[in-house]
Amino acid sequence: MMETMNQTATPTATLRDWWEAARPHTWPNAFAPVIAGTGVAALYFQAHPGRAVLALLVAWALIIGVNYANDYSDGIRGTDDDRTGPTRLTGSGLAKPEHVKLAAFIAFGAAAVFGVVLSAMAGAMWLVLVGALCIAAAWFYTGGESPYGYSGLGEVSVFIFFGLVAVMGTEYTQSGMVSWEGFLCALAIGAISASVNLANNIRDIPTDAAAGKRTLAVRLGDDRSRTLFTVLTLFPFFISLVLSLTTVASLAALVALPLAVASVLKVRGGASGKELIPVLGMNGKTMLAWAVVTAVAFAWFGWEFWGCAGEAVPYTAGV
Repeated sequence: MMETMNQTATPTATLRDWWEAARPHTWPNAFAPVIAGTGVAALYFQAHPGRAVLALLVAWALIIGVNYANDYSDGIRGTDDDRTGPTRLTGSGLAKPEHVKLAAFIAFGAAAVFGVVLSAMAGAMWLVLVGALCIAAAWFYTGGESPYGYSGLGEVSVFIFFGLVAVMGTEYTQSGMVSWEGFLCALAIGAISASVNLANNIRDIPTDAAAGKRTLAVRLGDDRSRTLFTVLTLFPFFISLVLSLTTVASLAALVALPLAVASVLKVRGGASGKELIPVLGMNGKTMLAWAVVTAVAFAWFGWEFWGCAGEAVPYTAGV
């Protein structure tokens, strides 16, 4: 009955409601991988500002699209009727479901356009197929007959598409290659990006379980989910130690460790419900800080090593 009432109520959504439904606290998941990937390209003196901006627009549009798509799909199923957290346009009846769905597909369309342009500039049109897979994954996370997000695969998807694909894709479109540093950065960003999704699902364990959503947090249970959250949140700092084999300057990313530790302590301390909402922002800031500092460290080293030497960078000749 609640679902019917929500869908037939007169839409009253304000611009602020639409803004909150786009979930700005998740945007670091889009920005960080592009920053990290650009930093790795700069390490080999191959950074391309124009392509970096296009990659950023692709990722930004994609994450806005997936947030509106989740709002729509969860709302029409009635799984958002009893939730803490940001505004739900569909579930609350603030906007018509078809309008929220349209917003999602407008964002996906924008991501597709920017992606095609980026692929053309990079001379790698096969990346259009990768982009199409990203959009499909974004929609079927909670959309379709059997959404994989309801089966515990949400964090895996975030790790793959906002970690591996986004970081290495960004590096490739600028340098024409994927380095071992790029792969490690992709693992790091993928892990902490997945931790943001996991924290969100830990918060929603009671309501998701009641609604039949078998998220990873529901499957693992509260305690094991919090342990996994700890591992995912701290993993980038282990990667920083490995990256120091390339340049010691990458250890500067440890400056973000206190924020990560604060987030872990809050989760391990038993925070639940609305108490977990700040954790999403804390890990987003941690991820962004780690990416920015690591990228700057790589760019500095790349300039010192390749730029000042005035030599062609190996592996990228002819790119």
